[in-house]
Amino acid sequence: MTDSLLAPADIEALWLTLKLASVVTVLLLMISTPLALWLSHDNTSQTRDRSKVKGIVQAVIALPLVLPPTVLGFYLLIAFSPNSLVGQFSHAIGLGSLAFSFSGLVIASMIYSLPFVVQPLVNAFNAIGPRHAEAAATLGAGRWDTFRYITLPLARPGFITAGVLGFAHTVGEFGVVLMIGGNIAGETRVASVQIYDHVEALAYPQAHTLSAILLLFSFAVLLWVYARRPGNAEAKAWL
Repeated sequence: MTDSLLAPADIEALWLTLKLASVVTVLLLMISTPLALWLSHDNTSQTRDRSKVKGIVQAVIALPLVLPPTVLGFYLLIAFSPNSLVGQFSHAIGLGSLAFSFSGLVIASMIYSLPFVVQPLVNAFNAIGPRHAEAAATLGAGRWDTFRYITLPLARPGFITAGVLGFAHTVGEFGVVLMIGGNIAGETRVASVQIYDHVEALAYPQAHTLSAILLLFSFAVLLWVYARRPGNAEAKAWL
């Protein structure tokens, strides 16, 4: 064991963690935007059946909030097995095995962090309301122009909050990434798993250093979310 408090393996784990969180955040923002728009639409004009579908979708999205990460990781591990439909599909399109791979970590992390991105966006879209879109429609604006020039700028604080929370939540993952990715150096060994390795090896100084970095990062993220004025209500409503 090296005498340095931040060994090359620690730096590699931190870099892999930032890479994973960045990829997951970008993909989640792309997927969550249309999903949040659909969930935020006023239910008064909808049929009862469609409202029930929305309730089911919202419950599925929120599952990672109450489900133990190991349970989610276990079922994802089964879903990613070579004999499953997902596993066969991933091999057919050239991704190979999703289990114990960075690609598998990305998919699992997206599912695990999904509610932390969707809900702030839903809150932001609900806060805007339909009035601006209706006014734009009367002036002849299409749906894309309305979203691009009106909804998107007004929902910008919600997008920032969603991105920050999704990124920070992915950085702090452990149970899901350990179940899906295992402990492969340079491929799936993220910072939380590296801390676990240090503790198992009784390398407490190294564990302290990595833990302190993640602690300071998490505190800074939460302080920024709570302290900033734009979108603060959306963030507090979710947190």
